Amino acid sequence: MERLILDTTVLVATERDRATLDASFADDDDVAIAAVTAAELLVGVAFASGRRRARRAAFVDEVLSTVTIEDYTLATARAHAELLTAVRKSGRPRGAHDLLIAATAVTTARTIVCSGARGFEELPGVPVRLVGAG
Repeated sequence: MERLILDTTVLVATERDRATLDASFADDDDVAIAAVTAAELLVGVAFASGRRRARRAAFVDEVLSTVTIEDYTLATARAHAELLTAVRKSGRPRGAHDLLIAATAVTTARTIVCSGARGFEELPGVPVRLVGAG
């Protein structure tokens, strides 16, 4: 069993391909998302229109009702501060949401599953698993 945290890119690709999330992981994997990922998905629904909005809303509702959502806690804030300090010192800035997801992964002992590692590569103590293209 692996403890995994999904990056938004994986969920967006799943929705676009009309694939099922279960097909990407072992039955006994413990899969979660960061609270910021829930926000990103909800913004995607808000910006969609017509049938696409209804389809996207149904997908997001399914994700939010079946996948564990990891909160932003004080421990996450501490990990976030450490990661933010590390990337600023390295001169390689990262997206704010990527750092929130990475901090959540660190504090919950999860591996980030993403379609492109650019936002997560070389972050100290942050395991990453690439899936698909990206």
